[in-house]
Amino acid sequence: MDSSDDEGEEYLFKVVIIGDSAVGKSNLLSRYSRNEFNLHSKATIGVEFQTQTMEFDGKEVKAQIWDTAGQERFRAVTSAYYRGTLGALIVYDITRRTTFDSVRRWLQELKTHSDTTVTKMLVGNKKDLANIRSVSVEEGAKLAEEEGLFFTETSALDSTNVNKAFEFVIGEIYNNVSRRVLNSDSYKPDLSANRRVSLVSTGADEPKQSSCCLR
Repeated sequence: MDSSDDEGEEYLFKVVIIGDSAVGKSNLLSRYSRNEFNLHSKATIGVEFQTQTMEFDGKEVKAQIWDTAGQERFRAVTSAYYRGTLGALIVYDITRRTTFDSVRRWLQELKTHSDTTVTKMLVGNKKDLANIRSVSVEEGAKLAEEEGLFFTETSALDSTNVNKAFEFVIGEIYNNVSRRVLNSDSYKPDLSANRRVSLVSTGADEPKQSSCCLR
């Protein structure tokens, strides 16, 4: 947690987006940070990041969101950037099962290299290609439940659930940090059981907690 009296900044959170190459990590970030989508985006080399500012409870929160390269040859370069991470989106492509099969490996890498308690969301991207999906919503939700993750499916192409996914993770980080500050003596670093759930859409704008996903 960083403070800046000059700018009124009270919180700075680091969030990483991880997953195999070409699952849409860079387009998820560009859609969220700039509302842009590049159909011909090139593979990320190393690490890039964007900073987003929002407000919770009248407090200014800055989220520094890191887009990590998914290719194996850059893994050693990016591993150092997990340090200090408070949130992570683990992304797979719903049309490519191999990217879903890699999720547990990415979770292990995150666990190995991160030095803090991390709020984690499993993201099945390219929801707009549901007609050729190879990973069902139920499979994604089941894996998320097994691993204690939040879960949603997104489309960077048409913006479905992109803002909600990022803002939910950042909001959860804020809630966890606030609880730790307010109740530091009894704070438990793990998310409590009732927060280790997925998201469900009820037609309202705000995500709900359920055993399903944000539709």
